Amino acid sequence: MRTSRTLAVALCALALTATAACGKDGSPSDSANASASNAPKAPTYVVKSDVKIDSQVLAEAKKRGQLTIGAKADQPGLGFEDVASGDRSGFDIEIAKMIAADLGFTPQQIKWQTLVSSQREPAIAKGQIDFYVGTYSINDERKKTVSFAGPYYIAGQDLLVKNDNTTITGPDSIAGKNICTATGSTSIKNIQKYNAKVTQFDTYSACVDKLMAGEVDAVTTDDAILKGYASKFAGQLKVVGKPFTEEKYGVGLNKDDKNLRDAINDAIKAHQDNGDWKKAYDATLGLSGSPAPATLPTPERY
Repeated sequence: MRTSRTLAVALCALALTATAACGKDGSPSDSANASASNAPKAPTYVVKSDVKIDSQVLAEAKKRGQLTIGAKADQPGLGFEDVASGDRSGFDIEIAKMIAADLGFTPQQIKWQTLVSSQREPAIAKGQIDFYVGTYSINDERKKTVSFAGPYYIAGQDLLVKNDNTTITGPDSIAGKNICTATGSTSIKNIQKYNAKVTQFDTYSACVDKLMAGEVDAVTTDDAILKGYASKFAGQLKVVGKPFTEEKYGVGLNKDDKNLRDAINDAIKAHQDNGDWKKAYDATLGLSGSPAPATLPTPERY
């Protein structure tokens, strides 16, 4: 649907962009809203040793002693890079670290490569990255070029409103309301079905600025992205929590590397089962006030 961390002390989020998610690339600045002493902490992942997987991609990564992972750098709560320190934070970053640990790589052995949405398939196909984690929706068209492990998260288009807004309770309550989204976003078509007035800007951060100023009634895109903004403006903004589309976020990798895909699926499932997934969510997207889903997505194997 789209081509759309540092929890600076507690969480930041990711700047919203991505045509792979609801919209286009663009970024807000990251900021801290939670207290370091009170915020949930992301878990530490046990790095496996003597990992044996018949994968050329993994063999080359082991040879160079480094795993190259593509990611977003400007999405609050999902994939964010602190420009000053170079530290990465967010739920997608934690998912990538879980996987890396199960493949035998420490966080220090990860080389992060920031990619905008349009660069993902070419980078994977050319072997410029080993895999990609960043609000990457699984769909059949992309599967013609790349392969997907997961999903590790199910997102859906939702609405971001001011904390005291009681009139917007879901898509059926926005007729005539001024709803903001990113220019070129597929969110536009989805929201127009509900007879809303649509305002467009190049970035979601511009939409959020207008929402804070009271110039629009809501912002719409993937709920995962909106949760990042809700975290950034804790106590001021909230996600309505009534998603009206479904987006399966997956890990993109080489189309022909089934063994690596299976290993990544195994890692996702293992960290769901041992509680790491929820701890990672609570320390990132969970800071928005939206609880982790009761039912976690099941990796799809093919």
